[in-house]
Amino acid sequence: MQTIDQYNFAGKKALVRVDFNVPLDKDFRITDDTRIRAATRTINKILSDGGSVILMSHLGRPKGGPEDKYSLRHLVGRLNHEYGREVKFAPDAVGAEAVQLAQSLQPGEILLLENLRFYAEEEKGDAAFAQRLARLGDVYVNDAFGTAHRRHASTAVVAESFPQARVGGYLLQSEVDNAERVLNNAERPFTAIMGGAKISDKILIIEQLLDKVDNLLIGGGMAFTFAKAEGGEIGDSLLEADKLELALSLIQKAKEKGVNLVLPVDSLIADKFANDANVDVAANHHIPAGWMGLDIGPESRELFAEIIRGSKTILWNGPMGVFEMSNFSLGTEYVARAIAEATAEGAYSLIGGGDSAAAVNQLGFADQVSYISTGGGALLEYMEGKELPGVAALR
Repeated sequence: MQTIDQYNFAGKKALVRVDFNVPLDKDFRITDDTRIRAATRTINKILSDGGSVILMSHLGRPKGGPEDKYSLRHLVGRLNHEYGREVKFAPDAVGAEAVQLAQSLQPGEILLLENLRFYAEEEKGDAAFAQRLARLGDVYVNDAFGTAHRRHASTAVVAESFPQARVGGYLLQSEVDNAERVLNNAERPFTAIMGGAKISDKILIIEQLLDKVDNLLIGGGMAFTFAKAEGGEIGDSLLEADKLELALSLIQKAKEKGVNLVLPVDSLIADKFANDANVDVAANHHIPAGWMGLDIGPESRELFAEIIRGSKTILWNGPMGVFEMSNFSLGTEYVARAIAEATAEGAYSLIGGGDSAAAVNQLGFADQVSYISTGGGALLEYMEGKELPGVAALR
């Protein structure tokens, strides 16, 4: 893959796929600008070379065409501030106005195209739509790791129009480098922490990790399917009844491979799925009927933290409980703090996007871990050994 440092953008119009899918409040104010800041180094490199930038992104999940709440025009003010210059805006990503604005773009100038997902052709990977995007620029730069697992027009297909001029941006390159470090150059002991609701979402990555890790800690809703498979009583906790045999087979595979697979020993339980529920603690195999586990319990918190603090490489993907509810966030907070402590002692820690990244940011540990991925699904698929279309298209 050609990297951005290998290319001189002087006099070139760079068509840059970024991931500006940022959260907005009801007044269209950005509540987390991490993804905007993540692309700035790439954009500054192009501008400092003497090139101009045409930004492409999606925002939200619009259905059937333009919706004002998903318009990228809401980001223009923030981008003006980020780049210290006026960012032009094309209200139609591939229309006559976009073409005219792109043609008149001068070195040092930036143009933002309207939300690509206002066009059904984007997610279909339509070749004609990709060619209409391609005519706007001279070189294609993909810096949107978060969408690299999708073969969309702007993330993969458009690269075909730039056989000699397609490069990966700094963010994309760093995401791949950090994933490779964990997958293939991990210092031991290597601990992976998997959370979230369902085993079915994490089967492939768990199977991959069983060949690589020393410790595999399982938390979140998926832990209860393991508990049930082992004959436990889990009350009304989350259960994938069709995955009980799979859970047992994963436990067996871990034993065969000498991996320390660690399940929660206790849970914080509630009598309803709400922050104001009655709360108690129960052994993970003895949760009473009418109650549900919503976070790992105090024994499990200490057990997980001790293993994490003794690790040299740490991968974390998925919360330990319903951390959006303050009464069930402590397990996730313990894990985040233990990772920060291990990192301070020299461990390498990779936080795997999505809810894990949100938790680390919200809890104030963002600057105390080694790397926070911007791509939840993309990182998972990369870790599963799948080829990402957005990365493959740059080769």
